[in-house]
Amino acid sequence: MHRGKGMKFVGDSRVTANNRKPNIPKDYSEYPGKTEAFWPNFLLKEWMVGAVFLIGYLILTVAHPAPLERMADPTDSGYIPLPDWYFLFLYQLLKYPYAAGDYTVIGAVVIPGLAFGALLLAPWLDTGKERKPGRRPIASGLMLLAVIATIYLTWESVDQHDWEAAAQQGAIVEVDIDESAHGFEIYSQQMACIGCHGNQMEGGSYPTLIGTGLTADEVVDIVTNGRGTMPGGTFSGSDEELRVLAEFIENDGHDPAE
Repeated sequence: MHRGKGMKFVGDSRVTANNRKPNIPKDYSEYPGKTEAFWPNFLLKEWMVGAVFLIGYLILTVAHPAPLERMADPTDSGYIPLPDWYFLFLYQLLKYPYAAGDYTVIGAVVIPGLAFGALLLAPWLDTGKERKPGRRPIASGLMLLAVIATIYLTWESVDQHDWEAAAQQGAIVEVDIDESAHGFEIYSQQMACIGCHGNQMEGGSYPTLIGTGLTADEVVDIVTNGRGTMPGGTFSGSDEELRVLAEFIENDGHDPAE
């Protein structure tokens, strides 16, 4: 018989016992205010719910791609912007007198700051152990008020927005120009023009050159002397080439002979 056979040092942490139990979470039913272990019970449930919502958002993204509008035009002062759906309630809030104009700071900073600050501090402001909403009237009431206010403001924003005008102002207009025309050949050599008005004259940091309604003489005057934020004297070519380009713009991307 070998020495020490059948003996276990249960009091020495350096010796591994053979009958260790698996990692089973404690039974918290005996502890008031405790319902389950954070790991892995609670955290696993949170991950599962988060995964379901993430998959749902991915499906919506694939099924309904984000709508695209025409290239932004910073000189278009009549454009009415609209934020994404999850910011519509804040967009609507800024329309009211007490949150706009001289009080924009209240609508843009103070009110959202108080709301989101209270949400972040909720675990410290409400330390009650009750989990039933009826037994936590203050927290439940504030949350219900926030949900109702968000839904109401979002609905009002959607109902008051002119969707038909928004669709027209953001519609992508196909540019139909004759790339074989002499005027386009001259335009493609003007890096200053391309940098502001796009490769196809569709617009960029400056408006499109298609459908301007300008005459050739007006185009020559604008290119020569400038207008607004557009500087003059940026054309690098002869006067004859400038006239051909101006007539090309006047005819919406086609030579006059066409």
